[in-house]
Amino acid sequence: MKIREIMTRNVQIVEPEQSIRDVAQLMEQIDSGALLVHEGDRLVGMITDRDIAIRAIAKGLGGDTPVRRVMTPNVRYCFDDEDVQHVASNMADIHLRRLPVMNRAKRLVGMVSLGNLASCNDPQLSNTVLHGVAQAH
Repeated sequence: MKIREIMTRNVQIVEPEQSIRDVAQLMEQIDSGALLVHEGDRLVGMITDRDIAIRAIAKGLGGDTPVRRVMTPNVRYCFDDEDVQHVASNMADIHLRRLPVMNRAKRLVGMVSLGNLASCNDPQLSNTVLHGVAQAH
């Protein structure tokens, strides 16, 4: 099975100059803890609710702080034509709960998460990724 068969296709993106307040409101609206940061046609980062809490609020930064200051740059990703088992093993190895999905032209086409992998109803696959991401860093 390929990642394109299980990934989430409608991925919300934000711009690096948007405020963390706007991003947090969007996260609440769509019930998501992570958003991809796009600049032009390039994926430049990811921002999570944890980034906002730890890298912004805990350090006294206000709601007008731009996403660029607190996002995680250099995001890892997978390709839509990769095998699900391979991606699950990779996610476990690098302790990630979600990965952006790119096509071979390196254009964003979706996101794969633990939930997507669980939807495969493959106990071995679920065990692989859950064991890996649950380990302490």
